[in-house]
Amino acid sequence: MAAPAASVRPRLPLTVIGGFLGAGKTTLLNRMLRESQGRRLAVLVNDFGALNIDAELVASNAGDTIALTNGCVCCSIGDDLTTALIAVIESPAPFDAVVIEASGVSDPWRIAQVALADAALSLDGVIVLVDASACLAHAADPLLADSLRRQIKAADLVVINKIDLVDADERLRVRDWLAILVGRTTCFETTEAEIPMPLLSGSALSLDGHARVEAGVGASKERDRARAHVHVHVHVHEELFDTWSCRPTREFSAQALRTLLRDMPVGVLRLKGILHTDEHAWAELQFAGRHGSLRNALTAPANGAAVVAVGLRNQLPAPALDAAFRSA
Repeated sequence: MAAPAASVRPRLPLTVIGGFLGAGKTTLLNRMLRESQGRRLAVLVNDFGALNIDAELVASNAGDTIALTNGCVCCSIGDDLTTALIAVIESPAPFDAVVIEASGVSDPWRIAQVALADAALSLDGVIVLVDASACLAHAADPLLADSLRRQIKAADLVVINKIDLVDADERLRVRDWLAILVGRTTCFETTEAEIPMPLLSGSALSLDGHARVEAGVGASKERDRARAHVHVHVHVHEELFDTWSCRPTREFSAQALRTLLRDMPVGVLRLKGILHTDEHAWAELQFAGRHGSLRNALTAPANGAAVVAVGLRNQLPAPALDAAFRSA
């Protein structure tokens, strides 16, 4: 599967949302469509009926496609995900990102592998929602446990949803169970699938010299002084994130960058960049949760090399990133 325009269009970021029935996937999709922040999203789903898109957002409904007034569309996957993706990639009016809702019992990682195989797509991340009030019961059910564990292990970000439905002891048990299962993968606790966009999509990060994080904050003065050539620009909504960015001027070792992607410092949730390497004229660098990639950039950057990263407040390892990009 390849789009004729892939040589001139930027790669389309793909996010896969997984989780059992009732975990909050549809609630999250509705939020993403309502709060697209000017981005044109193509959302691929199996079932329109559960979405309940706000009527004032619907511009037209053509049976298998719902066009929204904000430029987003919602399309039925039907029986052929590949065909649906081709239609999105080759759309005359380009999209900014594509989101796929995995069915409640499917493996989101198998769907995400599509992004790794198609040159027109880049994997932006696998988000898996967990129902805090039901996951331990599901994990104890021999008919459900394997599917649940496989979904969660595929995640770049685990969203522990519906925490308002459990008491403090149950919440701790859920945390402990997930910690054993996912190791270093970030878990984010919330209700009503309230997840800030920087956690959901790397396209919330800009390579134009700023790190734009709608729900973010900058670093402390001590860390600001330690960051040479770093410029952080944020819109403060709630103090959830730190951001880091730099504009390297040197050529990088591609092998060293691959090693960095494999052993990314703890605390980096997302990182993206475009760099000059010894194997590429220009290369795209992407990291989300536990997956990373380095491949030829489709076009040369207008403003030169840049790298942007985001992490949770007080957890982003800015000194380690400084050191890595000085020595990579």
